[in-house]
Amino acid sequence: MTVRIPALTDKLGLAESTVGVVLLAWGLGALVTMQSMRGVMARVGSRTVLRIGGPLVAITLLGIAYAPNLPLLIAAAALFGMAFGVVDIAMNAQGSTVEQAAGRPLMNGMHAGWCVGAISAGLIGTASIALGLSLAANLTIVALISLPAMIYLGRTYLPEKVSGEISAKSRTKLPPVVYLLGAIMFFAFMVEGTVADWNGLYMRDGLGATEAIAALGYPVFEAGMLLARLTGDRLRSRFGVKGMMTVSGLATAAFFTVVLTAATPLMAVSAMFFVGLGVATIAPMTVSLAGAATDTPGPAIAQAGAMGYAGLLLGPVVIGFLSDVTSLRTALGIAVLLGVAIAVAARFLPQARSVAPSPRELAKAA
Repeated sequence: MTVRIPALTDKLGLAESTVGVVLLAWGLGALVTMQSMRGVMARVGSRTVLRIGGPLVAITLLGIAYAPNLPLLIAAAALFGMAFGVVDIAMNAQGSTVEQAAGRPLMNGMHAGWCVGAISAGLIGTASIALGLSLAANLTIVALISLPAMIYLGRTYLPEKVSGEISAKSRTKLPPVVYLLGAIMFFAFMVEGTVADWNGLYMRDGLGATEAIAALGYPVFEAGMLLARLTGDRLRSRFGVKGMMTVSGLATAAFFTVVLTAATPLMAVSAMFFVGLGVATIAPMTVSLAGAATDTPGPAIAQAGAMGYAGLLLGPVVIGFLSDVTSLRTALGIAVLLGVAIAVAARFLPQARSVAPSPRELAKAA
């Protein structure tokens, strides 16, 4: 979808600021459902939610493809965001169920699939442009492929423990460590959102890079994330969550400092690879620990996930505001502080090498 944003602006004659409104509608829609999923996940579990939410993502994508005007496009983006929010929480909860059934860390490898999907989507979008396909045709093809795939995959999901009836206490009572994990995820996603939305502009305007070189920053960052997530589960088993997350936070801060102090665009682009290596495993590990914090992983993952995605949504906005009153380079310094914050917060986590530490063990972290 990202690579077809220019086609979307051409189709409806949208200004850049208006595109921001559309993206905000998507983000807010996702946050609304993420925050409201705690009770639903505790009641029915991730398997049921995914079987409904997965096909809805494909269906609501068609709304964006065929929206004839801005108001309907904003509404379609909000609905797509809501469906995406449902699936994001449910698939992480299902991942936690699979991980605990396997008895070993798997979450980083699962999140590596997201990187592969992002890269694949970009390549499909690029190929569609080269073939001269319209935005509507491109998104329709994606939806028609995704819909039966999601329905078929629904047969493979694992069941998990659900409570059936949700009391007022169970809707609100979560171990304190879940909120700490949500804060760490907030910091990590804020870094990711900052890189995605502002790195290219900084490379071009701050370092004088050409458009082509400036565009390399984000895919190089994603490549670092992919490599880290493919190896993250083995590193977690060996070094434990607490130490690994502390090192990851410090590495994120250190290499983003290199990006901001780089003398040449090539040096900054190279450093982005290591920023990706640093930040990549933080969100998967927080999801994994949140899922293990209670007997039913869904509500805890919903809470931590909603907090995390708030960072993805708010981060670029905060950077934009600060860059207006200071400079973009200074505003991007927030990413360095966020890396340090991750390392500090990680020191309050329990030292656990197993994939499923007990709720009592996790609760002692806060």
